[in-house]
Amino acid sequence: MDNIMQLILLLPVLLLSLSLHELSHGYASYMMGDPTAKNAGRLTLNPLAHLDPIGALVLIMTRRFGWAKPVPINPRYYDNPRRDLMLVSFAGPASNLALAAFFAIIINIMPLITGQSLVGLLYGMRGNTMIIIVNFLYLAIMINISLAIFNLLPFPPLDGSKILRGVLPAKFDRYFNVLEGPMGMLVILVLAYSGVLWAIIGPVVNGILNLLVFF
Repeated sequence: MDNIMQLILLLPVLLLSLSLHELSHGYASYMMGDPTAKNAGRLTLNPLAHLDPIGALVLIMTRRFGWAKPVPINPRYYDNPRRDLMLVSFAGPASNLALAAFFAIIINIMPLITGQSLVGLLYGMRGNTMIIIVNFLYLAIMINISLAIFNLLPFPPLDGSKILRGVLPAKFDRYFNVLEGPMGMLVILVLAYSGVLWAIIGPVVNGILNLLVFF
């Protein structure tokens, strides 16, 4: 599939995947008693409420990972802030894994519907509607797995750092605070464009992809 067609398919996947990720954070926090995301109008799948231009650009360019505008939360509403923040942080990546599994069920049914192998559907002639659908599903699975694993990295400000922070004693919080915000994102951008980031998460992403999609 050529780059233009892949970009056309990428955009709706991008909007859905990032929006669901942030909605899941906000809804999990809301379930913990925090109304902040709801009051900010972020409990929605409307991509305009969640889109971060830089994060979206990174995802379009790498076609592997990116980020949306973080949902505002207030851990002071939580009964157990460290534990509940871990659960809220995990909700985003978990939603992407669930979406990947949903699309995987559909793509694995396609050979039964068409009588063709998945390989044939992925790399067949351009213009065939069924081939375009299968490529969309495959791209959606790949992106959602990548987003989940990327965000689970234990590096600020990614979700994985908040999960690790909840596991470690509070005395380690100061080390995470140093990399929160612009400094952490700058390091992540350098790792992304140098190829180091994909070298770290690529084997995990491909392993999960092979478990979900039956060629």
